[in-house]
Amino acid sequence: MIEFSNYDILRNLLFATQWTILLSLAAFIGGTTVALALTAMRLTRNPAMQRIVKIYVELFQGTPLLMQMFLCFFGLSMLGYEISAWSAAILSLTFFTSAFLVEIWRGCIDTLPKGQWEASRCLGLSFLQTLRHIILPQAIRVATAPTVGFSVQVIKGTALASVIGFVELTKVGTMLNNATFEPFKVFTLVALIYFLLCYPLSLYSKHLEKKFHVSR
Repeated sequence: MIEFSNYDILRNLLFATQWTILLSLAAFIGGTTVALALTAMRLTRNPAMQRIVKIYVELFQGTPLLMQMFLCFFGLSMLGYEISAWSAAILSLTFFTSAFLVEIWRGCIDTLPKGQWEASRCLGLSFLQTLRHIILPQAIRVATAPTVGFSVQVIKGTALASVIGFVELTKVGTMLNNATFEPFKVFTLVALIYFLLCYPLSLYSKHLEKKFHVSR
């Protein structure tokens, strides 16, 4: 058994936390970008585009994130496309994140009164003008809190990247446990770090929900 001091364990875990944060940010930014495009497709009221978005959402919401990571990492390799664990993790988490953000944003847009669309048409505003000046400013206020809240799920989802070999917080925790044979100490610290990453976001989401509550 290799001797690790508490400082050594914590130092290695904090170093791995940087990769967890980077992966979370990359996945959230990628997911937001894809979700914006899918939301725009859904708002066009084109039946074909709406069908594509619906299939996309059902596919990535209806399958486990772990299976999506396996398919991105091992499936693409079998097809002849070599992909790193980092790239596979970002790709699968982007798909996962965007599928949920589309539904969050759709629900927020649907909460707005339908009469605003009709009033905009009566005023002669185009579809894009209606979105830019009337719908989006209101929808953003409603959607901000649940979007921040969902970022917690993205951070926790990065733990599955350890299964395909990406070295982040959970993977380093497993490696340290195998070296020290102190699972309670190691995984308690891992859980504490995840809590310190996620809890402030949860609090901030609740703060935004109260701040932007539509009843005010």
